[in-house]
Amino acid sequence: MGTDTVRTDAADEAAGRRREQRGWYFYDWACSVYSTSVLTVFLGPYLTEVAKSAADTDGYVHPLGIPVRAGSFFAYSVSLSVILAVVIMPLVGAAADRTGRKKPLLGAAAYVGAAATAGLFFLDGDRYFLGGVLLIVANAAQSVAMMLYNSYLPQIAPPEERDAVSSRGWAFGYAAGSLVLVANLILFTAHDTFGVSEGMAVRICLASAGLWWGAFTLIPLRRLRDRRIPAGETGEATAPGLRRLAATVRDMRRHPLTLGFLLAYLVYNDGIQTVISQASVYGSEELDLEQSTLIVAVLLVQILAVGGALGMGRLSRRYGAKRTILGSLVAWTLILAAGYFLPAGAPVWFFVLASGIGLVLGGSQALSRSLFSHLVPPGKEAEYFSAYEMSDRGMSWLGPLLFGLTYQLTGSYRDAIISLVVFFVLGFALLARVPVRRAISDAGNPVPDRI
Repeated sequence: MGTDTVRTDAADEAAGRRREQRGWYFYDWACSVYSTSVLTVFLGPYLTEVAKSAADTDGYVHPLGIPVRAGSFFAYSVSLSVILAVVIMPLVGAAADRTGRKKPLLGAAAYVGAAATAGLFFLDGDRYFLGGVLLIVANAAQSVAMMLYNSYLPQIAPPEERDAVSSRGWAFGYAAGSLVLVANLILFTAHDTFGVSEGMAVRICLASAGLWWGAFTLIPLRRLRDRRIPAGETGEATAPGLRRLAATVRDMRRHPLTLGFLLAYLVYNDGIQTVISQASVYGSEELDLEQSTLIVAVLLVQILAVGGALGMGRLSRRYGAKRTILGSLVAWTLILAAGYFLPAGAPVWFFVLASGIGLVLGGSQALSRSLFSHLVPPGKEAEYFSAYEMSDRGMSWLGPLLFGLTYQLTGSYRDAIISLVVFFVLGFALLARVPVRRAISDAGNPVPDRI
């Protein structure tokens, strides 16, 4: 009887864990449409055109009286959104760990981001400043929500499942991005058939991403569980925000190998995020590609990224997550070098480059997330993932800033795109130096057979 009870309890626990995992996947399904349709495809070129229509005779706009080249406004807005997220994420992460109430915070961040994204429907004429503000709010909210979402991974998946669970989450996100991009492509290319202008079609695509994000967020909010902390241990949750942030930083200094991984990830993922956010601007402004060509290219990335995430997850079981990530960084470097030499007006070669990006994009991100989950001390998930998210999105202002400054100084998007190679080369060197098995052990976690 006792053995049967134990087996039943174990089966119930496994079933509950799988249910949570499936709910967790659906937040990637919900929010990835923002990353794909808004940040990667439509908003960069569209906001750049709106800024150009509001520019003076020298090609500058003047938000808050500051002269900014219209072609750099989108990149600078992304950088500002990330700086805002840097301020907010550690405070929210500390509160989530000390109260155990991650789910309400996740819901609040998600719906602020979804509402700001839906508000992009009103971006037209010369309202570039409105577009910049909404972008800053949406991107910062997405960063906070993703930090909370990622912090669930150590709680819903044992060590031996994390690479697979993380890869499936990314695959869900890319599948959703592909599905919605197909609908976007139909609306954009046939906008006359639907009786709307090209600008209106873009605004509908932007707003629909916010509606999608909000609607599908309901699924993880129903399935994920808050882990309440024991009574009497919530006092520090009410500590002043700056004191909690300082305490988190002091705690992380006790795990220098975890910080070493974060530094490497900060560097190479800054390059990844900048490529994602600036690729459409590069394609439209430097390569003279049509918007429909860019949509097809990003759709190709999304489709191949599903298989790439799952395929690199399998590679990690054979070669380990660290080696697989290092291989992907070599591929990223070669892709950027090839992008520099792409001829203008040649969509076929742009599609070839997009295929390469798709094959490495999902896997490098998914395996980085699962590898970091092994380096987090138990009970510190949200706080540490706030630092991770600062590396993922929160500290990714350096890449857009470098991209924008390079263009502002040289007037060449080719020079801007090749400048990003430094992030992948330096990130490779830093990651290669991290002894991940010892880092996992020092964090107090069991070391998997293959890592």
